[in-house]
Amino acid sequence: MRPLQGPRGRSAVVGTVTLCLAAGWALQTPGGVSLVVPQPNINATVAQNILLSVEYSCRGVATIEWKHVSSWGTTSIVEWRSGNYVNISTVYKDRVTTFENGSIQLRNVGMRDAGYYFVTVMEEHGTNAYGTIIVNVYEIIYEDLHFVAVLFTFLAAVSAVLICFMWLCNKSLHLFQKKTTHKLTASTTEEIELETIEC
Repeated sequence: MRPLQGPRGRSAVVGTVTLCLAAGWALQTPGGVSLVVPQPNINATVAQNILLSVEYSCRGVATIEWKHVSSWGTTSIVEWRSGNYVNISTVYKDRVTTFENGSIQLRNVGMRDAGYYFVTVMEEHGTNAYGTIIVNVYEIIYEDLHFVAVLFTFLAAVSAVLICFMWLCNKSLHLFQKKTTHKLTASTTEEIELETIEC
């Protein structure tokens, strides 16, 4: 076999070596997108601010998209490309803050904000990563506190009436005992007087 000679043979060897080095680099470098959701469940109360936290990493430029799915339907919240534009839907315009790591903050949550939040991180080379966060929103029920206050007031009023009734009963019993004692004393005195007269 005859060895490759000339510029054409050398460029083929250089091209093959370059291709092998590039393939080796590609195999050593983790490819695609990785996404971590540190807190997959969030409990919040009405009017609270919540952070939907994620961390992503990728080699290229990533596009991040958040959607909300609940019993009221699916709503696109925000989509942005790292370092470029941010497209926030009109429903969430004044309530969402985006962060470079892919997280978003929702301000002043309401009952309609409960549900599933899906984040999609798309790399420009076509690799995607997905994450889900479940948000539960609870309402502070002041009606329960109102009921407790009304019940407490009612019980206090009933106990005050019962205390007054017991006081009146005690006074009446005392007066009745005084009259009975006075009548007994009067009748005993009359009997003694009758006995002394008879004697």
